[in-house]
Amino acid sequence: MAERNHLHELTIMKQISATLNEGTETPVVLNDVLSKLLEVTGFETGWIFLFHENDNFDMIASRNLPPALLNEKYKPMCGSNCWCVNRYMKGKLQNATNIIECQRLEDAIENNWGDTLGLTHHATVPLRSGEERFGILNVASAGKERFQCEELALLEAIAFQIGNTIKRIRLTEQAKEMALLEERNRLAQDLHDSVNQLLYSINLMAKAGSAAENNMEHTEVFRNIQSITQYAQAEMKALIWQLRPKGLEKGIISALIGYGEMLGLQVHTSVKGVVMLPAQIEELLWRIGQEAINNCQKHAGEREIFFDFVFKPDHVEVVIKDNGCGFQYDPAIEIPTLGLANMKNRAEGACGHFSIHTSHGKGTTISVSIPF
Repeated sequence: MAERNHLHELTIMKQISATLNEGTETPVVLNDVLSKLLEVTGFETGWIFLFHENDNFDMIASRNLPPALLNEKYKPMCGSNCWCVNRYMKGKLQNATNIIECQRLEDAIENNWGDTLGLTHHATVPLRSGEERFGILNVASAGKERFQCEELALLEAIAFQIGNTIKRIRLTEQAKEMALLEERNRLAQDLHDSVNQLLYSINLMAKAGSAAENNMEHTEVFRNIQSITQYAQAEMKALIWQLRPKGLEKGIISALIGYGEMLGLQVHTSVKGVVMLPAQIEELLWRIGQEAINNCQKHAGEREIFFDFVFKPDHVEVVIKDNGCGFQYDPAIEIPTLGLANMKNRAEGACGHFSIHTSHGKGTTISVSIPF
């Protein structure tokens, strides 16, 4: 009997491993492996919480949750008031744990949020790889109030595999981001060394031609060539900045001021709070700020722009303002320019907030809030 159980566990581990090894995207992998886990173990219900650096968390995968836990009004799976999450956040959940009376289910029953399908207890297992922790795996079945030691050991082994897979995917994503950054830097350098230098040479030749040519018509042609070349050079510099933000290694404030100076704008900044921004958040803010400076330079008719940063422990708030001509804007209608739309998409793509306040002759104020 013991040998048969051992073979069954090995079969389960093999199937789980195959599912995990095929995955490259965390949400897809975790949903797939949860389905496979329930299928091969016979447990009925499961869900996975994935935690972020600021201890916020999301239910990234779930299978067969009862209606009570899917209540749209009360959203019982979104709160942090439960035993397993609290234990995890305090660093006290180290192994697979048996017989947890689920606070979420108790609340659902007490408040009559819907049918719990007989679920009252669940097992909970931390997802980790070495010393790194990523989240929690919970499994349950109707009427099951106790998980056997063998079941907990199996869940713990599976959770360890899941943790290793999460780490693998994250390392792969980081490697891709580094490769993309290196490629952008290479492209920026190539543009600077080739196209930008060619434009500079054309500009010099056009300048010399307009000075030497006696024919007024030809002189005007040379001047037009020089003007267009100078504009192309400015556009090329802006493109190189987009690919490789100069000064971002010194911080977002320094980078924005430098970019504004390049375009002939004065960037005023104020800062409240101190925090070490994650690299991806800093670059996201840079892209949004860069777009705002571009819009000010092209449309506002002003040479000054103001950035007010407020850094808080779990998010950053930015108010960007110019005193330019403004424009007519109705929030119910699509955002009028691609640049503003890009800013909005970047902010909301990071689970942030974006808003615009403007009207003709009264400037433009953009408010952005980004969590991290």
